[in-house]
Amino acid sequence: MPTSTVEDYLKCILAQELRVPGKRVSMGQVGAALGVAPGTVTAMVKTLADSSLVQYEPYAGVRLTESGRKLASHVLRRHRLVELFLVEIMGMDWSEVHTEAEDLEHVISDRLLERMDEMLGSPSVDPHGDPIPSPQGVVVEPDLNTLLCCPVGSWLQVARVSDQSPEFLRLLERRGLLLGSRLRVASRDELTETVGLEVESEDAWSLGFRAAAKIQVTVARTAAAP
Repeated sequence: MPTSTVEDYLKCILAQELRVPGKRVSMGQVGAALGVAPGTVTAMVKTLADSSLVQYEPYAGVRLTESGRKLASHVLRRHRLVELFLVEIMGMDWSEVHTEAEDLEHVISDRLLERMDEMLGSPSVDPHGDPIPSPQGVVVEPDLNTLLCCPVGSWLQVARVSDQSPEFLRLLERRGLLLGSRLRVASRDELTETVGLEVESEDAWSLGFRAAAKIQVTVARTAAAP
């Protein structure tokens, strides 16, 4: 059985591959995501390559093999289903489930995982809008705009939040920007690097470009209430 460290590395590499399909993942990307020194990353990646879980080329980066991607997808599925279970069934806040899922993803059985999936109705996304891999390991990445490039003036819905730090998620919650929340970009100012927002049931407010880039949206399904 793979160790939790092996699973963490494979899941991290998969997450990076999903962000930029077809590109090798650098040691720096892995190290930054896991909080590990580059030398430690390189040593671990070489071990994964010896186990045929990744393909590694010095100075070029790493990519998952078929077997490595299969295992990484299963770990990612466990993580995201656990997060949703903790929110929907256990009543935990979306800002506090990531750390819990990091531990539980390594220990729950496949039988328990599939029971959780049944209880949740075979969901397609986790509490932050990230796609949940299918039991076969297929990950369907949605084509979404961020608040930096979405239409100005149209009513939208929050579909995904890429920054899952507790502080950022609590900020969004205070501002009424939960998954599925409706909003409209009223303005986008390049000079001050701010995005002016109108959120239903909330006062108008602004968000910096850096934060706005972390919020992905889709067109609202219904017209805004008068």
